[in-house]
Parts: sequence; C-alpha cells; structure tokens
Amino acid sequence: MHVLIPALHRPTKPTGVCRHAANLAHCLAETEHISQITLVVGTWQKTYFEQSFNFQSPKINLLTVELKNTSLARNRWFILGLPQLTRKLQADLLHLSFPFPFIRQWFGVPIVASIHDLYPYECPENFGYPQVWFNRLFLQQCIRGSDGLACVSQVTLKFLNSVFSNPQNQQKRCVVYNYVDFSDIEISVPQNMADTTAKSFVLCVAQHRKNKNLDLLIQAYAMHLNKQTIADDMKLVLVGSSGPETDALNDLITSLALQEQVIFLSALTDEELCWLYQNCGLFVIPSSTEGFCLPLVEALSCGCQVVCSDIPIFREVGSEACTYFQLDDDSIGQLGDAIATSLTSNRSAPLSSAQAFSKENTAKQLLDLYQSIT
Repeated sequence: MHVLIPALHRPTKPTGVCRHAANLAHCLAETEHISQITLVVGTWQKTYFEQSFNFQSPKINLLTVELKNTSLARNRWFILGLPQLTRKLQADLLHLSFPFPFIRQWFGVPIVASIHDLYPYECPENFGYPQVWFNRLFLQQCIRGSDGLACVSQVTLKFLNSVFSNPQNQQKRCVVYNYVDFSDIEISVPQNMADTTAKSFVLCVAQHRKNKNLDLLIQAYAMHLNKQTIADDMKLVLVGSSGPETDALNDLITSLALQEQVIFLSALTDEELCWLYQNCGLFVIPSSTEGFCLPLVEALSCGCQVVCSDIPIFREVGSEACTYFQLDDDSIGQLGDAIATSLTSNRSAPLSSAQAFSKENTAKQLLDLYQSIT
C-alpha cells in the first residue's frame, strides 16, 4: 500500500503537526503492509524536515511543492493540487496529517484525517475573530469528507462525537495515539543552554497559545522565586514556537523582572529536546485544554518529575505518574505549591515504551483503521 501524507503547513520551523506527520511516516515504514510513504511539504519546510526527523527508511519519500507560503496559496493547493498529485503518484490511501479543506469527489482513494483537537470550538481565542470561523469551516468540511478519523486520544474522540454526529456509524472513528521513541537518540545540549547547570531548570514545552496557560506558570515561578522556595539559579525554560500570546508573555516577564531567569527556545532537534527532558529538574504543563500533549508523554518517557493541570486528557495520558493541580481562582498558588513540592521529590521511573504510546501500537492502530475503510 502506498500512503500519501500531506504535511504542507505554514510554520518555517518544526511544530507538533510536523512531528506528527514525520512519526506517521516512521511507524508505517516499519510495517510489511506499507510499501511506500510519500510525505508532501512546502519548499520552506524541506530543510527542517530533512534535518530534524532523520528519514532513513527507503520507503519514505519527501516530496516538496513549490508555492507561496500563504493561506490562500496553501488552501488552493489542497483543493486543486492535491487531487492531481494523488492521481499522479497512484497513491492507495491519503492520510491528512491535520484537517484542511478538500473536495471529496475529486479523490478516488480512501481518506483518513488526524484529529488532534477541536480548538476552534474549545478555545476560539487561539485564533481570534473572524479567523476562527474559517478554521471551523475547514474542520467541518474535513471531518465530513473523510472516510476515517484518527483521534489522538479518547478525550478528543469523545468531544468530536459530541460536536459532530456520525449518522449510522458510516464513518470509522477511532483513537490512534501519538508515540514516543527516543531509543536511538544521541542527546545534544541546545546552544542557549550550554552554560546552564544540569537539573537547574524548570521545563515547559508548549506553543504560545492561550490554552497553554504559560502566564500562570511564569507567575507561579516568580512567586516562589521571590519566596526563595526555588533556588536563584533555577531557570524557567519555555520551549515552543511563537503564537498569539508571545507579546503578552514577554510583557509579563519584563514586568516581573525575569528577563535573566526565563529562557525561550524553539525549533529544537529531537537530540536537543531529549537533553532537556533528561536534565530538567521538573517538567510543568498547565494547559486548560489539550487534544493529546505529546510533550507530556515525552517527559514521562524520560523519567521527568511532572506537574500538570488536572484535566481529563492529562489523566488519560499521565494516570498516577503526575502531580496535579486545580485550575481555579487560586491556580497560581496551587501550581506554585506543586512545583515547590515536586522539586524536592525523587525523579520518576521512565514511562515504559511498551505501553499505549509505543511505535508498534500506533502502527497497529493505523493499519487497523486503514484496513477497515479499504
């Protein structure tokens, strides 16, 4: 089977969607049922896909498309260019690495879409108005046009079913977990961390979006830094691409005089990211909503002490391995207390890769989905 995976996406640096597309290719390439995988990216993505995701399998072909990196050009290509490419390559199945607009009648192969979240409905402030209306429209069109939907968690599947009914179960909907595999990684110190003492920082990996609640983390960190319950040399490292909240976060850091304490990083390789997980004193993720949260699984797989907000997806992913705090009127205080307590606890045992978030399990879930619609 030849699987075509469009990963044409706006960012000029690696993001979670890019990593998801690469992971799809990697796990499918290790199965005997898949003969070829074609990953389609824009010319602005080619270099970081090649450098960041280590494509070694001869089954994986990285194909670049030349067009302007604008919403109009990308959406036009999804509607007009992708059907032509699918026919030209004689692909057997199309797997959309994220929802985007397409016209179902123009494709003669089964279509699967990865559903990472329903942020246009859960957290519209991530997009702003009127942009969110277009995001909802594209999501609706993609969900209704796909033969199969691969939701990244039970929480996402449940919310999907509550927002979009599935008449007579005509469409296959299932959970396909993202996987974590750092087994062959040779860790490397990020350039901006070369002078930072190991285990002297609190780590968070999250894009600068409203639902990530990075402002809560910064305020809780500052509070305990002032109380001296956190050591003066304990930095706060925020890894993630810029977004709608970037300016507000910078303003908050300036107002709290934390410019020397908070380190922003982005576009890291797996080697650099793995170093951060293995050397942080604590990993914190305070989100109000998530579709899955791959960084949480990555942190647990590396044995990080983890503090996270008490939301359903984190319970699904982290179970009893995390320290949870409530999102309420005293979120800052509760988060700060959880950080201070966890920093004095022993490091956790790594989450076993044999559990639900393994490459083998993800490949099996994908193949089961593909076979059910072909």
